Amino acid sequence: MNKEIIKFIRKNYEMTQRDFAKLVNCSFALIALVEVGKRNVSKDLENKVKSAFNLDDQDIQSITTIVSEISKGIPPFL
Repeated sequence: MNKEIIKFIRKNYEMTQRDFAKLVNCSFALIALVEVGKRNVSKDLENKVKSAFNLDDQDIQSITTIVSEISKGIPPFL
């Protein structure tokens, strides 16, 4: 899991960084730092995100693919 996936999940649920951090049970500062690339996504944070949004490894892989396609300028779900 990386910063793009964190940001994609947060924006997909139309959440602010503060709301996302509260739901995931971490600090707002951590989410802000992750999203700008100053902190890496730890295994602990990854597990908290998965738990909070009921995601499994397959879900994360699907999100990774979508984020990758978007970064290439290809609209998802074609």
